[in-house]
Amino acid sequence: MDWLQTLSLIVGNGALIIPLFLWNRAESRNDYRHMETYVKATLDAIKEEMKDFHGRLCIIEERNRK
Repeated sequence: MDWLQTLSLIVGNGALIIPLFLWNRAESRNDYRHMETYVKATLDAIKEEMKDFHGRLCIIEERNRK
């Protein structure tokens, strides 16, 4: 009887913990994908702004040389 209670306790806890672990892992991967997309978009925007700034700076330098 003692082994049956121990085994049922282990199985019951496993039945609760394993789905929670898998759900937590799935949520973590989803958050990682979302953050990766956000960081990539931010870096692309920064690179585009740097190109625009360089172009404006070249125009200002050309105007000051004249």
